[in-house]
Amino acid sequence: MKFQRPSFSFPKSIVLAFLALFTFSCIPLQIAPNIDGAKIYKGKKFKKQLPKQHVYVFEDPKDTNEFYTYINAKFDIDYDIGGGNVPITINNKKHYLTFYEVERNTKTVNLVPIAVDLANESKGNEPVFEAIYTSRSGSWYIALTVTDDAFNDNLKETDPSHKSILRYLDNLRLEYLSTANYMEIYFKNH
Repeated sequence: MKFQRPSFSFPKSIVLAFLALFTFSCIPLQIAPNIDGAKIYKGKKFKKQLPKQHVYVFEDPKDTNEFYTYINAKFDIDYDIGGGNVPITINNKKHYLTFYEVERNTKTVNLVPIAVDLANESKGNEPVFEAIYTSRSGSWYIALTVTDDAFNDNLKETDPSHKSILRYLDNLRLEYLSTANYMEIYFKNH
């Protein structure tokens, strides 16, 4: 007597959907925000190392320390000597600008290399793709805080200067992103 396997088959569409899902799957563990323009966040919610007050955040496509160089040229200061508080005047009122360069990462688990290595290990082979089980790509952001002489958080929506400060920061961001040579800024201000 011949043994016959029971015939059980998945519908082709389910098999194809499963293969497509498995082939192109990666599970995000962390996702760096995609900010169009700029956005206000609570500092600690955007990045734990930031202060608790509100921060004006935008993506920085330029190299490390470019914003630092821009601030030094624009305000004719040495940012390090001033302790990070750059005096700015908005509507005849003195405020202090502080900035932070912040990196946020997108981290994913890649299922295909894990599955291939599991299949190889079941045959007695060593894992080959261990280095790419996870992938990570970073994005850099500039986070700005604005305070007054009494150390009030001027980026709160309830602050009377909120809208004028946002306009100022928008102009600052646009000038920074559109300027390649920061000496232009220095000469323009003198």
